[in-house]
Amino acid sequence: MSTTPTGAPPEQDWARYWRDPERPLEAMRAHFTRHVFHRHSHDAYSFAITESGAQRFRCRGAEHTSSAGMVMAFNPDDPHDGRTAAELGFTYRIMHLHPSVVREVLTDAGGGTERGLPLFDRPVRHAPALYRALLGLHHALVAGAGTLVREERLSSVVTALVREAATTGPRIATARAGADAARRARTLLDDSWERDLGADELARAAGCSRYALYRAFRAAYGMPPSDYQRLLRLRAARRLLATGTPPAEAAASCGFADQPHLTRWFTRVYGITPATYRAAAG
Repeated sequence: MSTTPTGAPPEQDWARYWRDPERPLEAMRAHFTRHVFHRHSHDAYSFAITESGAQRFRCRGAEHTSSAGMVMAFNPDDPHDGRTAAELGFTYRIMHLHPSVVREVLTDAGGGTERGLPLFDRPVRHAPALYRALLGLHHALVAGAGTLVREERLSSVVTALVREAATTGPRIATARAGADAARRARTLLDDSWERDLGADELARAAGCSRYALYRAFRAAYGMPPSDYQRLLRLRAARRLLATGTPPAEAAASCGFADQPHLTRWFTRVYGITPATYRAAAG
């Protein structure tokens, strides 16, 4: 686990990061007073527990505040931002669980029968049982607890998630004008995220005007195409960094102008530097 110095005054930002070397499961504990998260999403479930202070964020078209004792629950690909809502900042723990991890636990609990994944209709909630389960798993991960303890606490978290989830099963997209065009543009971005795609090429693939595509894409995915492309590049850089690739090499491989360019955006989105993420270990 990579850490920043402890014992810092409460107004100073700090973060500690942990990454499971064997499965797509990550955890962070941090305190932020000045840091502002740029709007982004994760390809995993993200669950955070606020320990002290409060943070404010925008998700699904509304402003939300999570204060001490509350749980934030983001479905995969839920766009959100984040900033402090208290003078002295906020301290929180967050865990990223890839859907494959959740599905594995649910399938095992169902005796080998695959179940639908839980989804959350509210990104912030008062859920004491889920809070305790997440805190227990986070402690087990960062303390390097034994395999059995980690597996038991992961199962407890997934069980609590299912109980808290509003719906189970594949997300049903709300019908909206331009949804098909937005999906076609997203497919091109997913397949060619490393290329310097232009607005005209994207609009041709979508089958509509650039202006119509911009509106449709924001409506469907919560961010403009340029932000989505940058997010895909950041995710690719995370994958490389997790294998030990130096930040400069990751930046060059993932479409960033240089290492400082990657560092700026990585820090804005994830709250830590690429070097800190690369150094994290189980």
